[in-house]
Amino acid sequence: MEETRKHLQFLFINEEASSNNINYDPLHFSHSSLSETSRPHPPTTTTKPPLLELLTQLPVYTPPASMPPPPPPPLPPNPIRNTTGLSRSRNNTEEMGATIQPPFPWATDRRAKIDSLESLLSKGIRTITGEVQCKKCEHRCTLEFDLESKFRYIGSLIRTKKETFRERAPAEWMNPTLPTCPSCNQPSCLKPIIPSDKTSINWLFLLLGQMLGCCTLEQLKFFCQHNLIHRTGAKNRLLYYTYLALCKQLDHKGPFDR
Repeated sequence: MEETRKHLQFLFINEEASSNNINYDPLHFSHSSLSETSRPHPPTTTTKPPLLELLTQLPVYTPPASMPPPPPPPLPPNPIRNTTGLSRSRNNTEEMGATIQPPFPWATDRRAKIDSLESLLSKGIRTITGEVQCKKCEHRCTLEFDLESKFRYIGSLIRTKKETFRERAPAEWMNPTLPTCPSCNQPSCLKPIIPSDKTSINWLFLLLGQMLGCCTLEQLKFFCQHNLIHRTGAKNRLLYYTYLALCKQLDHKGPFDR
């Protein structure tokens, strides 16, 4: 009976050792080793971090074989065209082509244009008149110039001194010597009356009296504009061009080209 009990104990121990991967040696077996090896151990489990576990669950992105081309950049907005300059140019062209009522018998129906010397003489116009006013006593009167003699003098002056002018009006044109006032006898005091309406300026009277220098820069620009003359420049240059252009209108065959 005792031998049967020992044999069953041996079989039980051997079965437990084989299940726990223990090499059982009956010669070195003890109850202490049985207690150490036969004690059940908790199963070992490995836990993944939450973020790592989430990343492993994401699908893997596989790029396509050929990437589509990027979309073209957006077009810039259409710039707003500045039509102010075009409108101004159109208005100037229409104004230059429009006719006006001639303000004087020696003027034409075009702005800043006078009749030719030949045409004026054929009409019997030999004297040119204009309004002046004394700068001191404010006396107003009318002056008159002989057309042929005054123009002959100015023409000969331009012919002989044109090269020395160097496209600049001389000092006597910039600061003209004015007639003496018949009322107060003040010398160089009768100034021409130049209207604010530029279409009514007595250009021929100012030319013959060599008083074009009394015009403002804006009035000279007005004349140059309507005679297709470049308006950029100092007053002495525009004044010089005005003298030449008016003489050219009187005698287109004279030495009055720029």
